[in-house]
Amino acid sequence: MKKPNILIIMTDQQRYDSLGCYGADWIDTPNLDRLAAEGMLFENCYVNNPICTPSRASMFTGKHIPGHGVLRLHDILPDSEILFPRHLQDMGYTTALFGKLHVSGRIQEEAVRHPNDGFDIYEWCLEASISMDSPYNGYSQWLKAKDPEFHARLKEQKRKLTHIPREYHFTHWAAERTIDFIEHHEPDRPFFCMMSVFDPHNPYDDYPAEYADRVDQKKMPMPELTDAERHHTVSGLAREQQAGYLGAFDNFTGDDFRDMRTGYYGSLALLDDEVGRVLAALDAGGIADDTLVIFLSDHGDMLGDHGLLVKGAYFYDPCVKVPLIVRQPGVVPAGVRSPALVQPHDIAATVLTAAGADTEAVGRLMPESCDIRQATESCHTEAVCAYRETGIDVTGRYFNPPINATMVTDGRYKLNVYHPVPYSVSDSAASPLSNSDFGAKSGPEAARGSGQPEGQLFNLQEDPGEKANLWDHQPEIRKNLMGLMLNWFAREDLLRPRRAFSAVPAFDELFDNRLK
Repeated sequence: MKKPNILIIMTDQQRYDSLGCYGADWIDTPNLDRLAAEGMLFENCYVNNPICTPSRASMFTGKHIPGHGVLRLHDILPDSEILFPRHLQDMGYTTALFGKLHVSGRIQEEAVRHPNDGFDIYEWCLEASISMDSPYNGYSQWLKAKDPEFHARLKEQKRKLTHIPREYHFTHWAAERTIDFIEHHEPDRPFFCMMSVFDPHNPYDDYPAEYADRVDQKKMPMPELTDAERHHTVSGLAREQQAGYLGAFDNFTGDDFRDMRTGYYGSLALLDDEVGRVLAALDAGGIADDTLVIFLSDHGDMLGDHGLLVKGAYFYDPCVKVPLIVRQPGVVPAGVRSPALVQPHDIAATVLTAAGADTEAVGRLMPESCDIRQATESCHTEAVCAYRETGIDVTGRYFNPPINATMVTDGRYKLNVYHPVPYSVSDSAASPLSNSDFGAKSGPEAARGSGQPEGQLFNLQEDPGEKANLWDHQPEIRKNLMGLMLNWFAREDLLRPRRAFSAVPAFDELFDNRLK
């Protein structure tokens, strides 16, 4: 049986409700809408972690956060972990990366490739103006050859260089390289290609200026906050609101949020045009029917909703639910909107199974990951998102004392638990500032508190906007979801390799312990 080609198109920081096919009628995204119409759209894809590095490590290993050990933004994926493209190589695939990988912190990735990344062609780039001298930076090398003067300007001005023309844009480069790869691949070998772009990630003003006209300002929604959201009382949320890495929420005005959102959606309009070109290349090559296409993101962006910015220690849908579209003609049912609970770590099993790997072998390798190509019902009884002191504060360091929290949803209810932490972090990468510097009631003493967790409980069916916190009002539902979370903790612990060895007595060395 012929192995399918596999193309993954991945964005960075794209919330689920940001495409026409997901209800965003203020932006025109015909190409991604077409992809959804020809494949399956997942309505409930929850990320494993709301920050880039752990989320991507889960997708590439097929493991949840405890499985691969990448907990924080700057963590390094252990060399022993194997990314799924490495298995595809063993199965005869030609593999290529164009853009962002980020399964380890940026300082590591700009200098060292992961030994098991599995890419034959490795044109890496984390962000347009970052690590431009890295020997792996394919975008920087392409741009320097294309226009040395513009390359020098970007290198000097970095994020201060705004409204990058389309012909020089990261997203355009990734599409160009993907199209070239598709057009020149060996026809007798299947390929795996990863087109991984940085947008719509902040900064929000790097989009080509003309793409602002593709956003309908009159329809584009703006943040509408309750009084409780303006002043969060859950300590983890309060600390993020006052000291998140973009700065305090109150520093931003309505005009700031309008500009932020215009840039965000303008970047997605550019993306849609570039995706259209890539899909057209599959059509022109006569291989669209032989190619599994997956579109998704690593996490979302609050854009001011719920009184919060970008991403962090919170689990509202704009932050942790992402678009996921899967198309494979003849295998994936077309035009289906699946309510199944799925997560990015399912991508690994989906890709390997589609490539012809033995399902039992895949199950042993990544027992938490499942093939979602026909998942009209949930693969999982719950979706879990685990935040483990993952993100950074306004100083660029980890929060100190740490914020640790876990989300679990069964599809109807969502429980967000902020775990009490009885100590302060001494990690050199932790912030030297205490939370009292920001007026948040969550310093070391508050972190100890009574030893009781804080949290949120939402009824997603009756309150999809997640405005009414039922934590104190639905104790039975909270208890049931706590049980799901406890089961998940136990399962994750049992799945991990044993760290201790045993010296088991021989049969003739056993004691008879019977009393009667």
